[in-house]
Amino acid sequence: MTAAHTGRYSKYIRPISIFFDLSVITSLCLIFFQELNLNCLYYLIYQTAVWGLIAFFIKFYEIYRFTTPVEIVSKIVKQGILFLLVIIAFFPFSKEVIFSGKAVAYFMVSSFMLITIFKYLLFYYLKKYRIVTGANFRNAVIIGYTPESIRLKELFETRNDYGYRFLGYFSDKKSNANITGKLADLSGFVIQNKVDEIYCSLNEITNDQLKDLVDFADENNKTIKFIPDTKEIFSKNLKVEYYEFFPVLSLRKTMLHDPVTKAFKRIFDIAFSLVIIFGLLSWLVPLLAILIKIETRGPIFFKQGRPGIDEKEFFCYKFRSMQINKTTEREASKNDPRVTKIGRFMRKTSMDEMPQFLNVLLGDMSVVGPRPHLWSQNKAYGNKIKKYMVRHYVKPGITGLAQVRGFRGEIETDEDMINRIKYDVFYIENWSLILDVKIIVQTVINIFKGEDKAY
Repeated sequence: MTAAHTGRYSKYIRPISIFFDLSVITSLCLIFFQELNLNCLYYLIYQTAVWGLIAFFIKFYEIYRFTTPVEIVSKIVKQGILFLLVIIAFFPFSKEVIFSGKAVAYFMVSSFMLITIFKYLLFYYLKKYRIVTGANFRNAVIIGYTPESIRLKELFETRNDYGYRFLGYFSDKKSNANITGKLADLSGFVIQNKVDEIYCSLNEITNDQLKDLVDFADENNKTIKFIPDTKEIFSKNLKVEYYEFFPVLSLRKTMLHDPVTKAFKRIFDIAFSLVIIFGLLSWLVPLLAILIKIETRGPIFFKQGRPGIDEKEFFCYKFRSMQINKTTEREASKNDPRVTKIGRFMRKTSMDEMPQFLNVLLGDMSVVGPRPHLWSQNKAYGNKIKKYMVRHYVKPGITGLAQVRGFRGEIETDEDMINRIKYDVFYIENWSLILDVKIIVQTVINIFKGEDKAY
């Protein structure tokens, strides 16, 4: 049975939020775009349609009592970036329309400032309202008396802003003062005390009891949620899949495997790489080409086969920072004699990595992700370090969480690689737009600060 996340008032909150957002973008576009020679009717239909489509795909209005402020920020940023792109895309299709970057900027900043303020005021008001008044609390019971169910009960009691009121444990396997009753007593208790949600520990209930419980919940419009009974499962993202009517609880990979997230990340990568290529590489390439050629003979760029997503090989591009040599599968070390003078400067400032924005544009890499290792490193550590191959589930990145946390450059001990993999796996399992932005900002800061292992 699927879990209902919404509270009693949610059927009013979501329409109010949607109505407010559409009113804001409609009113402000009429104000800021009035001089752009738009056909207002066509444009408003287009704007409303794309807003709704983007909101649907990124689940912009799916905000629940347990949603964190960081998740809300992430949704707002995603909605904002995608909405901006489709708004800009409207203008080239009409010769009569005048494009104004200034007008679009004013419209976007004003709209999302108002939408963000309204969203957070509504979010915090509802939390405060639940805590102060106790209104709209959802009554909950737990089947089973396990360490996980005890932790869940403590969460209900310590996080009043979640809006749950715990009413008791029910168990046939254990009997003590903390147990409210047996499973046979549950249905009467649920109806009498107007219980909204039943949390069930699967180890505490038989298949026949589970079937009866599901039937009871269906008949009485109650919500059932399941508590995984091992820490290994409890810490993962789970999803329910149905083989006809048979439910299967399975581990899903990560947010980065979601088609909408992948499309969004790809759009971000293309936009970001185009800004760097035209804004920076357009003048940096000729300058560095001259400096590289003055010092040594050979090509300006260095390309090397690296393992990418699903361990498929791609050619990773860099500015050549070494003299021509036959030891390309060996990492650079401190005071490496192969590194040229201009190469040492480029490596210290990470400037040698800039051509990899071409790899991003081609789709081989992402701006943020696990750094692509050498094939020799894959062979050496692939079967040696737990979860090493997880890093190949996603595209490699120009920068990554491991790099900004100090684990970049030469691998001197196994511990260096273990720590790098830990951060890579954490990034993959906990990806968010906010995390990507933080990594990019920290990368820029580290470039100016300088890093010990940037050689």
